[in-house]
Amino acid sequence: MPWRTDNPTQQRLDGFADDYLARPGVDWGRMFGTVGLRVRGKIFAVAVHSGGLMVKIPEARADARIAAGEVERMVMRGREMREWVVAPLDAPDALWESLLEEAHAYLDRITPR
Repeated sequence: MPWRTDNPTQQRLDGFADDYLARPGVDWGRMFGTVGLRVRGKIFAVAVHSGGLMVKIPEARADARIAAGEVERMVMRGREMREWVVAPLDAPDALWESLLEEAHAYLDRITPR
């Protein structure tokens, strides 16, 4: 990890990162004043300052996961971000893992090679 942090959300994301960093085109990048995982320059997961994992997934999947009560839609400057959702810091590992996998697969598919 190229930085040190006492942010528990970033530390938790760091614990999941090695599997993704071993994949082609995945590295760390900056977004919204924090550091997140990206594929070919596009962020797919970030630890938000308020606590929780923010990921980018297709809008229909975001809607389904919100309806299931797993995540909340990310709101920035009063506007809901249609493809960005946030899972709580204390969500089970299985939820974070599935969100990370889904977000990586989505950005890997839509980001030019």
